[in-house]
Amino acid sequence: MKTKFLLLPLGLVASLAHAQTAPTITAADMPAAGDSLRLSLTAALPATAPPLTRNGANQTWNYAGLTAASQRVERYADLSTVTDFTLLFTFNNAFTGAANRATLVAPRNLPIPAGTTFPVPITNPQEFFNSSAADFRSVGYGATLNGTTLPVTYASRAQQDVIYRFPLTFGSAPEVINSLLTTPAVAASTGYFSQRRQRTNQVDGWGTLTTPFGTFQTVRVVSTLLDHDSLSVGGAPGQALDLPLTRQYKWLANGVRVPVLTITTTTVAGQETVAAAEYRDSYRRVVALASRGASGPDLGAAPNPSAVGTELRLLVPAGSGPLTVQATDLLGRTVFRRAFAGSAGGVLTLDAAAFGGFRGVLLLAVQTAQGTSTQRVVRE
Repeated sequence: MKTKFLLLPLGLVASLAHAQTAPTITAADMPAAGDSLRLSLTAALPATAPPLTRNGANQTWNYAGLTAASQRVERYADLSTVTDFTLLFTFNNAFTGAANRATLVAPRNLPIPAGTTFPVPITNPQEFFNSSAADFRSVGYGATLNGTTLPVTYASRAQQDVIYRFPLTFGSAPEVINSLLTTPAVAASTGYFSQRRQRTNQVDGWGTLTTPFGTFQTVRVVSTLLDHDSLSVGGAPGQALDLPLTRQYKWLANGVRVPVLTITTTTVAGQETVAAAEYRDSYRRVVALASRGASGPDLGAAPNPSAVGTELRLLVPAGSGPLTVQATDLLGRTVFRRAFAGSAGGVLTLDAAAFGGFRGVLLLAVQTAQGTSTQRVVRE
């Protein structure tokens, strides 16, 4: 009896040791130089997906039914890989002060509204980050504009976009971050862009998340983004753009480097709609199948995925006659719209200029006399 009495407390201790607790996210859980992180993307959630309103302590979110429509690899490097003097001076030079100092760089599109066409090509876009024990933040962008390197920075350190503040765990206070990103005045005659953003980050739950990549103990961060953009091209009068309210539901886990799962929604006229889901994943052979509308033609695209700066061949039935091609991103924003008198041998060539520097998933809607069909393509 004495032995059994001693075993009971030991059993209780073991049970408590295995009890689930909310993870704490720190800088150690953010991307690091040398990371190559594979992500799967889809525009649709499975019918079995839990509601986005599910929050609170010790929840279970099962997204095992997600199916990848495409994949991409997100790569991070340190500043030693940057060879351009202008970008090094801006983001890695002590003379510029600590405000813009970056620790990481990753290929990333400038946050210019989809559908904007600049008179000169924008190539080699990159985003610069600073990862510290205090936070993970964006400190600016860089790109080549008509052969000239253009750094795009925030108005001040206090107005940078703080993506996460550490430590981050369930019970962390909500935070509102106001940022202002602007192109330098020297580029105003070619193209001017600014973005005022209000980001609200709130940890609203923790628990077990399952995706096709595995099962993880996570905290959920909901980022609400209100963006107000100003844009001027070629010295023309500027235009103000109020973008739809965007929410990012992000599940973070220790050691994964990027969110295990991010679901992005847009809210228009009070209606919240899922725009995209992206999750950490292993390599999968994604077969891109053309879709058929109710009375539309069969489609295909090659190469798919295709690289930024290359043309895309769109396959349509020969003899389709006049047709229109419209490309939209997963937030429903138009990237381009073009009309064609017809196709030569059933092949349309979309030149690189149509896509600009866009990276990610696009939906190409082709309208002909036979109907409308949609083809999903990926630009890397």
